[in-house]
Amino acid sequence: MSDCTHDCGSCGQDCPSRITFEKQNEFSFVKKVIGVVSGKGGVGKSLVTSLLAVGMARKGNDVAILDADVTGPSIPKAFGVNGGLEGDQNGLYPAISRMGVKIVSSNLLLEDETDPVIWRGPVIAGMVKQFWTDVVWDHVDYMFVDMPPGTGDVPLTVFQSIKLDGIIIVTSPQELVSMIVEKAVKMANKMNIKILGVVENMSYIKCPDCGKEINLFGASKLNDVAKDFNLKVLGRMPMDANIAKAVDAGEVETLNAQEYLQEALREIEK
Repeated sequence: MSDCTHDCGSCGQDCPSRITFEKQNEFSFVKKVIGVVSGKGGVGKSLVTSLLAVGMARKGNDVAILDADVTGPSIPKAFGVNGGLEGDQNGLYPAISRMGVKIVSSNLLLEDETDPVIWRGPVIAGMVKQFWTDVVWDHVDYMFVDMPPGTGDVPLTVFQSIKLDGIIIVTSPQELVSMIVEKAVKMANKMNIKILGVVENMSYIKCPDCGKEINLFGASKLNDVAKDFNLKVLGRMPMDANIAKAVDAGEVETLNAQEYLQEALREIEK
C-alpha cells in the first residue's frame, strides 16, 4: 500500500508485506537481537559476527549466535565447537563455546560437517525460523544473527520473523562497495530495520617491520559511502594472518574484538 508505515503491530490491513514476528521458545529470554548482513559473500561477515559476540561476552554478557547462513555455516568452526545438538520436550539446546557463547548452526545438525546442505530456499528459511522458535536459548543479553549474503529468502525470513533491534552491514574496500552497501541499506529500509552502522573488513594490512598500514585495494571509500547513506562507521578490520590462523584453529575467542570494533560494541549497547 502506498501509505504503508511498515508498523504492522498497529495496522489492521491484511496486505502481502505484513510482518508477523515469531514468538521465542517459551524457555528463551532474548533481550536484544542484532543482525550482521552483507550485500555479497566473502567480505568477512561471519568473522565480524564472531568478534562482536566475543567482545560482548568479555563484557560479562550472556551472548548467543544464531547462524542463519545455513548453506555456508562457519561459526562453529571459528569457535572450535563440533558435535550434535541435544534436545528434549522443551526444544533444542544450543552448543556452548569455551567462553560460554551459545551457538546454533546447521553444521551442528549434520552427521558430517563437510556435508553440503542442498535444500531449496523455503526449506532453508524454515530451518532458520525454527532456530528462533524451537531452540531453548534461556537467558541471552545479546544475540547475533549471522545472515547469509544478499537479499534472498533467508534474510527476508529473518527480517519478517525475528524482531531485530538493528543490523550491522559488513563490507570491503573494493570498487563494488557502494553497490554492496546500497543493496543492504535499501532492503533494511523497506523492512523498517534500524541500521546501526557499517564495518569494513580487509581494510588494510600492517607492515610487520615498520607498522605502516597498506591499502591493498586502494584508498578506502568507506567514509564517502557512509556519508552517502547516512551511516556510522563502526570499525575497520585489517587483513591479518594471525586472525585467519585463530579462526582456522577454532580459537576466535582468543582475539581482541575491542581493538577493531570498539565503536560497534558501543553502538550495540545503546
